[in-house]
Amino acid sequence: MTRNSLAVGAVAAACALAACGSSSNSTGSNPSQTTPPADAVSATTITISNNVASPKNIKVARGSQVTFVNNDTVSHEMFSDPHPDHTDCPEINQVGFLGPGKSLQTGNMTSNRSVCGFHDHNLPNVAGLQGSITIQ
Repeated sequence: MTRNSLAVGAVAAACALAACGSSSNSTGSNPSQTTPPADAVSATTITISNNVASPKNIKVARGSQVTFVNNDTVSHEMFSDPHPDHTDCPEINQVGFLGPGKSLQTGNMTSNRSVCGFHDHNLPNVAGLQGSITIQ
């Protein structure tokens, strides 16, 4: 193998590694979501009952806190997308474990993202426990 072919191979390998590293999806269930869902309503409280978060999609002013209320008979663990990393909007992760009859707030919603997805960590595929918070 010549010195040129080794250099070309090294450059190709570096490019392939860079492409793999930049293709990771850390945006949850809807990676391209940057605009609020059409059904997003202005609210600062999300209530969970019968494994359903309501309203599912809300809009809040930048800096607001969102209260999650658990009116269910079981505990939930509310976290930011994506599962299981919870890295999109760390403010949501402050809710965490939410026992029956309890309520907890997010941190101040100041994420760089405009749309923050959330889910129940223990039931990440239950659509009723998924939703979004749009920061305006």
